[in-house]
Amino acid sequence: MAVEFNALEVFKIAEKIERNGATFYRKAAELFDDFNIRSLFQELAGWELRHEQIFAAMRKRHSESDYESKTPKSKDDLLLDAQAMAGLAVFGIKPDPAGVFSGKMNKRDIVKIAIEKEKDSIVYYTGLTDFVPDQVGKDKIDNIIKEEMHHIRILNQSLEQLELASS
Repeated sequence: MAVEFNALEVFKIAEKIERNGATFYRKAAELFDDFNIRSLFQELAGWELRHEQIFAAMRKRHSESDYESKTPKSKDDLLLDAQAMAGLAVFGIKPDPAGVFSGKMNKRDIVKIAIEKEKDSIVYYTGLTDFVPDQVGKDKIDNIIKEEMHHIRILNQSLEQLELASS
């Protein structure tokens, strides 16, 4: 039996991704002794929670019929897109997104995982704009995408610092 998702469920997944992202970053912060990197991960956790609130507000503002009637695609196409989107869920729907950490991972490994998850988030949110019936919502998602890109730049800088420190 196939799992079916509609546009509103895809927004719920986006909320879950952000909530799990915050959990991931809080756990990562606990693994670092370095004040700057620990603070960075704590700040990223806060940003992810703010993104969750934005997605929740967007989902609540529209009824399911708003998404179905204003989206130019057919209901079947929208369902297929929603299923594909659900498959892209990056921080996942797992109850413990921080479970990826192992005792064998070093700090660089953790930062690299965070960078990849941010990149995957951007892919998910880019596709999410197909489910938003209004320009204001699309603009909010675009702003979140820009913030996720900023997260990548910050994480890349941290990775460079870690690599310099280890050489």
